[in-house]
Amino acid sequence: MAAAGGTYRLRCSLVGHELDVRGLSCSPFPAGSFVSVSRDRTARLWAPDSLNRGFTEVHCMSGHSNFVSCVCVIPPSELYPRGLIATGSNDNNICIFALDNSAPLYVLKGHKNTVCSLSSGKFGTLLSGSWDTTAKVWLNDKCMMTLQGHTAAVWAVKILPEQGLMLTGSADKTIKLWKAGRCERTFTGHEDCVRGLAILSETEFLSCANDASIRKWQVSGECLEVYYGHTNYIYCISVFPQSKDFVTTSEDRSLRIWRKGECTQTIRLPAQSIWCCCVLDNGDLVVGASDGIIRVFTESLERTANLEEIQAFENELSQAKIDPQTADLGDISVDELPGREHLDEPGTRDGQTRLIKSNGKVEAYQWSAGEGRWMKIGDVVGSSGATQQTSGKVLFEGREYDYVFTIDVNEGGPSHKLPYNISDDPWLTAYNFLQKNDLNPMFLDQVAKFIIDNTKGQTLGPTNAEFSDPFTGGGRYVPGSSSESREGLPAADPFTGTGRYVPGSASEPAAPASGADPFTGTGAYKLTIPKNENIYFPKKEAVAFDQANPTQIMGECIYTVC
Repeated sequence: MAAAGGTYRLRCSLVGHELDVRGLSCSPFPAGSFVSVSRDRTARLWAPDSLNRGFTEVHCMSGHSNFVSCVCVIPPSELYPRGLIATGSNDNNICIFALDNSAPLYVLKGHKNTVCSLSSGKFGTLLSGSWDTTAKVWLNDKCMMTLQGHTAAVWAVKILPEQGLMLTGSADKTIKLWKAGRCERTFTGHEDCVRGLAILSETEFLSCANDASIRKWQVSGECLEVYYGHTNYIYCISVFPQSKDFVTTSEDRSLRIWRKGECTQTIRLPAQSIWCCCVLDNGDLVVGASDGIIRVFTESLERTANLEEIQAFENELSQAKIDPQTADLGDISVDELPGREHLDEPGTRDGQTRLIKSNGKVEAYQWSAGEGRWMKIGDVVGSSGATQQTSGKVLFEGREYDYVFTIDVNEGGPSHKLPYNISDDPWLTAYNFLQKNDLNPMFLDQVAKFIIDNTKGQTLGPTNAEFSDPFTGGGRYVPGSSSESREGLPAADPFTGTGRYVPGSASEPAAPASGADPFTGTGAYKLTIPKNENIYFPKKEAVAFDQANPTQIMGECIYTVC
């Protein structure tokens, strides 16, 4: 083993949440603790155990009616010396919890769509970002102001140390700096949705995005550095205490540690989406993923997991299934790959990946500089040349696909291209398509069913139960298969939390049959947008008025013979 201060290794794996862990935040009480939130609609407080090698769940909080997507801790005050916990949800609300009660202390209502990001500041100030394209500033239980200016979902928010300055990052690819409710500056440079923000100092901050890049900015507007390393969406970025080093998580199944602007370590996890991370005061890293498991990594030899736990983690990792599309491995031909002897040569950098051919399969290995060895990170499935010929595919944005559909959102409006391979999960493809084009997530069922109907539910080879759904953590959805999840419970819809749509069921009406022919190009598929309902009429229940003129009302009533 490498000396402490060099390589991060597993400290522990925490099982408790039933679905994806979507948010993490350090907590000042108890010391060394953190809070996690999940699609299972709960928030959980974890504290170090007596041996200081693992963590114990000490508090479970619930109050949302839909999945919980973000969390932050409001610092201690005279009134709440242990601080408060704020959680944002797909139910459009923010719940505020005290540490001595599992029910919310109060609920903040005002957003019109999912609350997906939270940040706390001095004096109990709370900043929230939402899919409704706005950010809101709250003080205690009141909304003090609404920040309007973004044209798409506000995925990331941060309050800067300097009083009155706030940052928002959006799916419109921009970051905005706000002061006293006014937009002072707009930062442009990212080529896709901005997903995370982290504060370095009063004058510098970091951002990460779906374009797989990390940018370092000055508050004055200058982009100082651009860092590359991830090969897919970067969901979260967190800074080490008293340092400018940071850690990132991504859809490429990895956690990456960055020191002095260089990626010094890559840790792969046996889950597709690595949603979130936070850095504890002792430098340990807490990571949440789509398999519902929280994993903690440490540099300390004293806190490192025992050999059995590390071996179990590596075994789980080696059995993972890697989709070459999401892992950005490109076209793979089994016949051209080297054998196991390719692993006799040491790697040139930490995180380097090599593919080898072993018994007709494609295996992926990653070089661990700290360990000085190649670690198996999974089997590559659906690689071209192994189970499918590449001829007859459609080229889109430099890559080959089995299908490229055209989706029209409104009559006369812009159309969007939806590329799809039969090795892909239709639900993940539909979700990424809606997110990329900033379309309403309510279309998820329609788009997924359209893909299934127009591909006749084709998949590559027999479906392996070990495929992990990136939202539920359960088995990958297969058209026509049982709708049961691997836990034996009904598979959950990633947005509503209710039973997942199954073609042929009576849960939802079918999408319009006039889908686009992927080969002739006739009849583009159209998403039907429901009409907005009038929230005022008809009114079916009694309405109370604080002030009224009974004499005038009764006079009018008598005059009109009511």
